[in-house]
Amino acid sequence: MGYAPDEAAEAVASGSVDAVAFGAPFLANPDLPERIAAGADLNDPDPATFYSTGPEGYTDYPTMS
Repeated sequence: MGYAPDEAAEAVASGSVDAVAFGAPFLANPDLPERIAAGADLNDPDPATFYSTGPEGYTDYPTMS
């Protein structure tokens, strides 16, 4: 848990893991694969909104421009 994209790539390349899952980073970055590929900054997830009843925290994070 808590892998940064570069750490995840290194762990997979070294064979120490087969895959890495990104949970909270995917919530905060709906375009996570594109951001990782571009080396772009990631949005910080807001844990206070993880279990909200509305769209806040699920559909209101900005995509990469």
